[in-house]
Amino acid sequence: MSSPVSGSTESRSFDLLDERIRRWIWREGWTELRDAQERAVPALIEADRDVIIAAATAAGKTEAAFLPILSNLLRDARCVGSVLYVSPLKALINDQWSRLEQLCESLDIPVTGWHGDVSAGRKQRFLKHSAGVLLITPESLEALFVNRGASLAAIFSTLRYVVVDELHAFIGAERGMQLQSLMARVDHVCGRSVPRVGLSATLGDMQLAARFLRARAKRPVEIIESGSAGQELKVLIKGFVETGARLDFDLAPGERPALEDDVPGSTLEVASQIYRALRGSNNLIFPNSRRLVENYASLLRRACERDGYPNEFWPHHGSLSKELREETERALKAGDRPASAVCTTTLELGIDIGAVKSVAQIGPPPSVASLRQRLGRSGRRKGEAAILRCYCVEAELRDDSDLSDRLREGLVQSIAMVRLLLKRWFEPPRAGGLHPSTLVQQILSIIAERGGATASDLWQTLVVDGPFDTIDKPTFAAILRSLGGRDLIVQEQGGLLLHGVAGERLVNHYAFYASFSSDDEFSVIAGNRPLGSLPVSHPLTPGQSIIFAGQRWRVEDVDAEKKRVFVHPDRGGAPPVFDGAGARVHDEVRREMHRVLAETEPVAFLDARAQMLLDEARRYFVSSNLATQSVFVAGSSVMLATWSGDWLNDALVVLLRAQGLDAWNQGPAVSVRASGTGTVRDALQRIATMTPSETTAALQTIQNVDNEKWDWTLPDDVKRAAYASLRLDLAGALAEARRLAVAEPA
Repeated sequence: MSSPVSGSTESRSFDLLDERIRRWIWREGWTELRDAQERAVPALIEADRDVIIAAATAAGKTEAAFLPILSNLLRDARCVGSVLYVSPLKALINDQWSRLEQLCESLDIPVTGWHGDVSAGRKQRFLKHSAGVLLITPESLEALFVNRGASLAAIFSTLRYVVVDELHAFIGAERGMQLQSLMARVDHVCGRSVPRVGLSATLGDMQLAARFLRARAKRPVEIIESGSAGQELKVLIKGFVETGARLDFDLAPGERPALEDDVPGSTLEVASQIYRALRGSNNLIFPNSRRLVENYASLLRRACERDGYPNEFWPHHGSLSKELREETERALKAGDRPASAVCTTTLELGIDIGAVKSVAQIGPPPSVASLRQRLGRSGRRKGEAAILRCYCVEAELRDDSDLSDRLREGLVQSIAMVRLLLKRWFEPPRAGGLHPSTLVQQILSIIAERGGATASDLWQTLVVDGPFDTIDKPTFAAILRSLGGRDLIVQEQGGLLLHGVAGERLVNHYAFYASFSSDDEFSVIAGNRPLGSLPVSHPLTPGQSIIFAGQRWRVEDVDAEKKRVFVHPDRGGAPPVFDGAGARVHDEVRREMHRVLAETEPVAFLDARAQMLLDEARRYFVSSNLATQSVFVAGSSVMLATWSGDWLNDALVVLLRAQGLDAWNQGPAVSVRASGTGTVRDALQRIATMTPSETTAALQTIQNVDNEKWDWTLPDDVKRAAYASLRLDLAGALAEARRLAVAEPA
């Protein structure tokens, strides 16, 4: 076996592996270990350190981890050691089980999947003999702690590794805080630090990932970062101008329009081009909402029916049943006939769906990291390029067109994201901030695990030794008092905290184990008429304007508890679009958009119409002096061109609205409805000198602060502080206000 990485004719890492695994490698026909595998073997085989393996999709990360891990388990005559493999998805667990079972069966190492669909008998076999590989989700691991706390020390007594797959999917999220807490609790139960292994294809900040895997590590986390080995990438962005629906005739009584009549003409044009380009091969198609997934899947399926072909296009999103999603996955994986999935983020992660020829993105991607993850599905076969097609639909310009339309925001954002992808930059996960919602869950979970706990025990486990180190003692005490006030916990005379009646009822329900709520959408209601629902990622305040379902609305009220937004028609201004995508744009993406617009040379990967639309945007950029101008008037609004990400812009909007101004986030800029720049400048000057208490008071205008599962249990000030820490860049907004206050208006 030769390895170009090892620098010798024989792979040094190969010789470290157990002989039975070496024989398996030869039987598989491998001629060499890949880069990540070669480097991972010496790092992992002794189970003496934490390791992160970051490698491109299909670079052999799973084998890089498990070949040395299994070799370690095989040092015993009979397998007695165990491995805890944590995955964000049940589907990934099923994939890994099928990948590992054949290898492990030949080695006499048990492999056990553990989630809701696994039989009780199989789980019991692992509990009786806790050896081999346990594949589990964070939620099922939480259930183990809650329901089997007394036996956990025995279950994990021989645990040698904790492996976290798709590490990037956890960092910065509530689910990630839950996982960090569970890993710390595993160490506590074991009475030692169990080595941790993180696997990912998308990590923008390796040191941040290392701190996530093991905070306050006594020994640095070893990082193995392997590139894509120079895979060829082909990109094409196609531009379209929005046209209305073809429904311009009167329907007969009782007649319903066909989908082709009811959707915009530009949607039909995009669907037609996708059909011509992708039919006859395997692909992934990513619109930016579930509604668009259904529309495009239906249009593409109808096109197959029209032309007499078997259907090749299948929808895939979280609202579909498990059976329907698996039907799509089977169609892709089979490889015996053409099949393409029209999907949301559900197929971003590493579910094995076989090789796809290309990836189609409709509208701007949610992030560069997401785009990279999606593109990793394409071009997996040796010698094949990864292919990306982007379809960008821009509005037809009118006299009252807003800044976003004139700058061709969606197209320019797509160009910027592709350029950053080619530069190998992508968003680092957002870490830090307060996570009191998950802290509440973990408090209740530890009380269940241990049969009670003192406040000092909880503080030591969760804050001192755990991941919630941004929570101070006064906040921790306030959270405990709030839980007591809701009968979630009670305190015995000796100080022991137990579940109250309400707490017992919650913890004993299966829904307790998840740290997140699946229902994160708000219903939009005009009068008594529901308009639909959408994820809301920006602050909502009464009086602000939104666009939904193609119309302008003004927010009357927000019912945060029932997730409802009440609106009435609004004709003025150019408010933000709430389109259901829920994506938040990073500062660097907006800065790259500015660079795209400031340049004059053509962009090589645009078609003729996309280049024409970009040229229009560049002319407006120049005529409005946006290369240097930050404050200017557009119609009835004052525009504050920040070219910053949504965390800063949203914070600036909150601060401006607290000053009594009608402001909204409009992508590259913040728009303020005002008669002139003087009023806005005065407000910016006041914001620039705000004290911390005044900044905190401004958060009172936000109505949708109940975003996480356990927010309802928290004191209001803790909830608002958490919202600000996770969703706003207040420090950046204050600095930007100081800059804008002295900027010369156009």
